[in-house]
Amino acid sequence: MRKDKEKITRLRSSGKSYSEISRLYSIPKSTLSAWFKDHKWSKDIAQQLIKKSQKRSSIVLRELSIIRGEHLKKLYNQAEIEAKEEFELLKYHPLFIAAMMIYWGEGDKLSKSRISIANTEPRMLRVFVYFLKNICGFKNDKIRAWVLAYPDMDIESSKQYWITNTSLNGSNFRKTIIIHGKLTKRKLSNGVCTIELSSTYFKIKMLIWLHCFSETLITDEYYAGVV
Repeated sequence: MRKDKEKITRLRSSGKSYSEISRLYSIPKSTLSAWFKDHKWSKDIAQQLIKKSQKRSSIVLRELSIIRGEHLKKLYNQAEIEAKEEFELLKYHPLFIAAMMIYWGEGDKLSKSRISIANTEPRMLRVFVYFLKNICGFKNDKIRAWVLAYPDMDIESSKQYWITNTSLNGSNFRKTIIIHGKLTKRKLSNGVCTIELSSTYFKIKMLIWLHCFSETLITDEYYAGVV
């Protein structure tokens, strides 16, 4: 047993993250996880760190509307740093993992500020909305949605279906887009729903998280423990 394990235990119990302790003592995070994974107090600390990260991120996102020029560039650089730190807190969180997989497969990665997913599966969209609200701290009115529908569909009924099944409300939904051209007959009973919000700051974070997640999944260390 390491002689400094008692000191390390005190650091963890005082609220330090595995990343912070690892930097101080050059101990792999997988080792720290193995030491503390069965301790309820350590799991409680992990949840507290996640909540702290959520609060910090939502504050920065709210302040972006009054920041311009060089200060905005510095803030975008800070977003990259924060995203990497937050990833260490969130990478074992089941909702975070689910959202990363959804965005990896269905999300827009090319635009500068648009974060969107489109799908026919309402539960997938609902999970992503829950992630935006409960991990990222977005208020309901920041999230937009719309339905892509066929001309022979009951447009209002389809819209209500997505309102009910995405945990959003009517004010979140833009005007339904009707498919024109050759494909005028209904192929999907309720069309396709898109969930979207716009934030360059948050888009930077999403792409950093996605990169870290994809890289981490192919390492043995990821499977060695929990946050």
